[in-house]
Amino acid sequence: MTEGAGIRDGELPDDLTAAEAGMWQSFRNGTVYDLSSGDTVVDDPHGGHPWGPERTVRARIVCWLLLDGPPALAGRVSSLKLVGVQISGSLDLAGGTVVPYVEMRGCRFERDVLLPEARFTTMRMVDCSVPRLEAARVHTEGDLHLPRCRFHNGIRLTDAQIGTDLLLNQAIVYRDRSGRSIAADGLAVGQDLQAEMLESHGELRLRSATIGVSLSLRGARLVNPYTRFALNAPQLTVGRSLYLTPAGVGSTLLSGTTPARGTRIQRFACQGGVRLDDGRFGDAVDLERARFTFTDDQELSLRRVQTPELRFLGERPARGMVVLSGARVVNLMDRADAWPGPGRLHMGGFGYENLVPRGPFPLDERLEWVAAATAEYNPEPYERLATVLRAGGEDEDAREVLLAKQRRRRESLPVAAKLWGYAQDWTVAYGYRPGRAAVWMAVLWAASSVAFAHASHPPLKRGEHPPWNPTLFALDLLLPVIDLGQVGFWQLSGGWQWVAAVIVLLGWVLATTVAAGATRLLRRN
Repeated sequence: MTEGAGIRDGELPDDLTAAEAGMWQSFRNGTVYDLSSGDTVVDDPHGGHPWGPERTVRARIVCWLLLDGPPALAGRVSSLKLVGVQISGSLDLAGGTVVPYVEMRGCRFERDVLLPEARFTTMRMVDCSVPRLEAARVHTEGDLHLPRCRFHNGIRLTDAQIGTDLLLNQAIVYRDRSGRSIAADGLAVGQDLQAEMLESHGELRLRSATIGVSLSLRGARLVNPYTRFALNAPQLTVGRSLYLTPAGVGSTLLSGTTPARGTRIQRFACQGGVRLDDGRFGDAVDLERARFTFTDDQELSLRRVQTPELRFLGERPARGMVVLSGARVVNLMDRADAWPGPGRLHMGGFGYENLVPRGPFPLDERLEWVAAATAEYNPEPYERLATVLRAGGEDEDAREVLLAKQRRRRESLPVAAKLWGYAQDWTVAYGYRPGRAAVWMAVLWAASSVAFAHASHPPLKRGEHPPWNPTLFALDLLLPVIDLGQVGFWQLSGGWQWVAAVIVLLGWVLATTVAAGATRLLRRN
């Protein structure tokens, strides 16, 4: 019987094996075609136990069914549902349109699965062993499910269009010849991309990908000692949140949720650089309990990222760098022990509006955080922190930050300017502690009052002067603008003139400092 005749009348073609004949009938019936033996060791698609011809179908027959299969039996919907089947040859559906529903569970593919530019309604491959999945520009109206599959030479999903969800939960993907485990530049997913507890051995590449709702890498393990990045996803757009967080172990009900307290978990772990530059995230970037292992030249790069919330709550990386240059977030949720040390944090142009520390994060440690990001003096991180603290009503802490900025600036000044800076710091704390200036004014007033009590003070005009009062005279010199009616009636000579001049100058400096502090206090109130 010819293939064309078999298609037209629904009868079996003559050249089918027994396994293929059963698959043919199950396709017309829309039922599951299960060739598993019931022995978990033998049925493991990733194990070494051979599967004989009784469990093997040719890839050409599978393609025939999917692209131009026989009509369904009356009252049935044709679909291909295979369990425990070995597919020999290369499954090549490139450019084809597959209408029937496709689901393969626990299957073993001898050669690559080729789906470039193919169109599906829904495609599910669960717990299958696949040499390589080549699916550039594939299009699905519904889901593409690949959970628990093992891909020995990588996956290519460049410019793929997934209508609803892409699932890679618990999949294991090894690198291809170019060092990539998953190449998915330009990928578009209508809803969620779930890759929870994924094992990626190579570069996971999502350049310019668009995820409609959330991207979950909960509990994933990304390992790439071969090239610079384990996760390379610049210009990534996620409608809601990116999760690099723990996943619950042992229950499928935990998928897509944050594990409850007491649940056994697997953390997100990454050995290799992470690049999320220019990413856009609608809700949050969540790094809670994430573990990063970098070399000295690798980094967690969040340059120019924009998101309402950044949850920087992972483990402190022992090596490598964290780069937030140009990033913009509204809420920065962090822990003191999550940030790297001096020289390994870069925050030039990093903007945030609110600080939400998880656990104790005292001001002195927050200042160390800023200092760690400025190997050379840069006023911007200090001014940003002071602005955020002041907006939160913590004016005293904001002044401490600005004082720390002046002290850091002093380290970069010439010797003479540095000495003058120490003098300002010791006396009036660069004007950020006006109470200290008021104390100095009181001390100077008392000292000058005692000194002027022993000074020669002939009147400028006899009979036209008030009684001599050294205390009021000293205060009249100290207070600028205000005239207490003493200075203009007495004449000092010799060194006393220099003493009076120094007191006037110090009075201007100290009074200005006190006035500035009072103005800031009134403005805050």
